[in-house]
Amino acid sequence: MAATYLPTLKQLQYLVALQDSGHFGRAADACFVTQSTLSAGIRELETLIGVVLVERTRRVVRFTPLGDRIAEKARRVLREAEELGDMARAAGRPLSGDMRMSVIPTIAPFMLPRILPRLRRDYPELRLFLREEASAPACEGLNHGRTDCVLLALPYACGEVSSQVLFEDRLFLAGPEAEIGAGGVSVGAEAIDETRLLLLEDGHCLKDHALAACNRPELRAEATMLGTSLHTIVQMVDNGLGVTMLPEMALNAGILDHTSLVARPLSAANPSRKIALVWRRASPREKDFQLLADALTEAQ
Repeated sequence: MAATYLPTLKQLQYLVALQDSGHFGRAADACFVTQSTLSAGIRELETLIGVVLVERTRRVVRFTPLGDRIAEKARRVLREAEELGDMARAAGRPLSGDMRMSVIPTIAPFMLPRILPRLRRDYPELRLFLREEASAPACEGLNHGRTDCVLLALPYACGEVSSQVLFEDRLFLAGPEAEIGAGGVSVGAEAIDETRLLLLEDGHCLKDHALAACNRPELRAEATMLGTSLHTIVQMVDNGLGVTMLPEMALNAGILDHTSLVARPLSAANPSRKIALVWRRASPREKDFQLLADALTEAQ
């Protein structure tokens, strides 16, 4: 029987990295190899299967239609290869070994400092690699196998995933007391001046959760969306530029400390977001993710 030569996982990793980055240098950095090594690996793959996958010019890396299809197939092959390791880890000690978790920016700085020390104490064999990114790239990374689970806020369409809600995170209106009234007293969405509302820019799901909670279509049209982080927005509000919406976890973490601002709980039909852990459906490590979700809930 004639020998059959198959692509290696390393060659498939190079191909997927190149499709993700669109640049040989960045793809090589992502794979921790030299650019010449990555380029040679892709050429070997093309020679092996007898087709051109990538059109190379000085300025542009362009995949052929067949190259795009093979790269997507390569993602599935790599994901299934990773699941072989996941199956072995799932059969061993609970919450041990490497795990890659993405966390959205409106959760990471407020929740991680509280939960990480307890996770290190209770599960010393868990090596948790964290990546802070917005919901869309986090879910894309999850579905493409670049990350194992995502800590995000629901509702959000994240694809074919399983999830476990950790807790409800209530929304508050924050601003100067002279403008929004005494702190601690609830405020109705109808009382918010849409011309003074500052929110995170597009790409942050907290903006959508805040607008959905208010159920006022004119807010989306009139509110100013320019903040790249909640800390930046708080500084703008403290300098008299408007009011904003903040999640309770940010308040509990002291985001308004050393400011003159107060916060009032939002009175609305759905005045909160749901903090959840999500992972790929039917993952071999599902029990690990459920255990992690329980641990995150208990660490609050």
